[in-house]
Amino acid sequence: MANILYGVNGEGAGHSTRAKEVLSHLVSQGHSVHVASFDRGLCNLQEHFDVTEIYGFRFAYVNNRVRYKRTNGKNLITLPQAAKSNVRLKQFVEERKINLVITDFEPLTCHVAHRKRLPVISIDNQHCLTNAVVSYPSQYRRDAAAARLVTRLMTPRADAYLVISFFMAPIRKRNTFLFPPLLRQEIVNASPIEGDHVLVYVTSPAPALARLLRSVRCRFVAYGFAREGQDGNILYKKPSLDGFFADLVSSRAVIGNSGFSLVTEAVHLGKPYLGIPVSHQFEQIFNAYWVQKSGYGAYWDVLTKECVEAFLFNSPYYREALKKYPRQGNGALFTKLDSLIAGYVS
Repeated sequence: MANILYGVNGEGAGHSTRAKEVLSHLVSQGHSVHVASFDRGLCNLQEHFDVTEIYGFRFAYVNNRVRYKRTNGKNLITLPQAAKSNVRLKQFVEERKINLVITDFEPLTCHVAHRKRLPVISIDNQHCLTNAVVSYPSQYRRDAAAARLVTRLMTPRADAYLVISFFMAPIRKRNTFLFPPLLRQEIVNASPIEGDHVLVYVTSPAPALARLLRSVRCRFVAYGFAREGQDGNILYKKPSLDGFFADLVSSRAVIGNSGFSLVTEAVHLGKPYLGIPVSHQFEQIFNAYWVQKSGYGAYWDVLTKECVEAFLFNSPYYREALKKYPRQGNGALFTKLDSLIAGYVS
C-alpha cells in the first residue's frame, strides 16, 4: 500500500469536491492518505481526512471580474507563508515517509515531490488545454497563452496526467489519459426533475447581472450575491450545500460562472447552461465555449436581456442535445489510478 500526499487547490470548491471522491477511493483501497490544502479545500476536507494547511495562491474578484492588481497585492503580502509551507511540506514528506504525490492543480506538493524524487500523478481538468488538441475563440489567444503557461508552472513534469473533460479531444502529450469528469456520488445518484426555476450562481456579488435578470420574465433562484430574500422574480439564498444541490437537481436550466465542477454537474443532470465566465479567467471562457460548441447551452461575450431570453427560448433544443451526453461514473479513472499506484509503489 502507498503512503500518499494529496495536494488540493483550495481556490473555489470544485477541486476539493472531486478530490474528496478520489480520497475516499484511495482510503477504501487501504492507502494511507495525507492532504495538503488551503481555503475552501481545507474547510471541505478537514472533517473527513488528515489535512495540513498550506499557502495557496488566490484570485481577487470584483463584480464578476478578476482584478490582477489586487490579486498580486493580495498574494505578495503572503509570500513568507508560502516559504514556510514549503519547508513544512518537506519535513512532512520525510516524517510520514511519503512515497507518492497526487496533485489537483496544487503546485507546492508537486515541487516538493520533485525535490524528493517522488512520483507525481496529476488529476485535473486544466491540463486539457496543454495536453490535448482543443479549440477556443481566436480573440482569446493571449489569454489562452497565459493560461497554458500557468498550467505548466503549477504541476510540471508529472509522471502521469489524468485529465478530466466533458468533451472528447485527441491527446497530444505522452503519459496523458483523458477521462469523464469526476462527479460527487450525490450527483451520480440524483434523479433530476425539471422545475419552474432557473438556478443562478456567481463567484462574487454581481449587481449588474441582478439588474438584468430582474428585467426577464422568469423565476430565478440565486446564490453568491451576498444577500437573502425575495426581490421581484429573484429569490436570493445564502450558501448551503444541501440547498444548492436541491435547487440544481430541480432546476429547468442554469445560469452561472463557468467553473468546471458546476458546468459538468449541470451537464450530467441534463440542465441547459448559460455560461457567464469570470472576466479574464480563460479556463471559464474555455468551459463556456465548449458548452456552446457541444450544443449544451450558450454564452456571449456581452450578456444582455435578449441573450438570456434567447437562451431560455432555446432551452428545449439544448435539453435534447444533453440527452445524448455520455453519463459515466468515476470507475474508469479510479481503475487507471490504481494501476499507476501499483506501478509506482511496489
